[in-house]
Amino acid sequence: MENAYSFALGAVVISLSVITTWGIMLVLTLIAWLSTRSLKLFPGARQTVFESIVTAIDEAILAVAPEHGRQIMPFIASLWIFLTIANLIGLIPGLHSPTRDLSVTAALAVLVFFSVHWFGIKTQGLKRYLHHYLTPSPILLPFHIISEFTRTLALAIRLFGNMMSLEMAAMLILLVAGFLAPIPILMLHIIEALVQAYIFGMLALIYLAGAIQSQQLNPQE
Repeated sequence: MENAYSFALGAVVISLSVITTWGIMLVLTLIAWLSTRSLKLFPGARQTVFESIVTAIDEAILAVAPEHGRQIMPFIASLWIFLTIANLIGLIPGLHSPTRDLSVTAALAVLVFFSVHWFGIKTQGLKRYLHHYLTPSPILLPFHIISEFTRTLALAIRLFGNMMSLEMAAMLILLVAGFLAPIPILMLHIIEALVQAYIFGMLALIYLAGAIQSQQLNPQE
């Protein structure tokens, strides 16, 4: 975890991970705003690239939650794109991936945790949504509750551990080999960063789909 920080506001320490995270969000917001200002019926190269990204994400979401894909598309797409940039930004000299900071990955996992329940309650209603914790038997209620917290913890630890170990491995190899092996390390970093972003986003998507569609698994209700 990053211990260095840029400045403090009273008792609140503003870490480099926080600054990087907000910087990524601001850049992505600006890109999204600029890319949607002048959409055309016959898109140019830039619009085609953005539309291809959105289409790919949309198809992945619809494959998991075909009936509610449009509802969760904004959240999952934003999460996937943010994680991809956040994982790759460590390739820029002087910057580190904010996802190598446990506080950042924990915040993302908590965001997924609350989003799962929000979409579940919004779709089914509070009573029907809470009922799925009692199925197939009320005896399983404690296990359902424990699983909610353990999978949230696993989300945070998995992303943090993989990104931290990836950057440490790359740094150690560069210290030993110097610039004799920069390209393989660069490709390893890119592939692993994309894989980790995909896994985190896909798990979040599965959790959301499970919460939204849980009532469909219990038609007796």
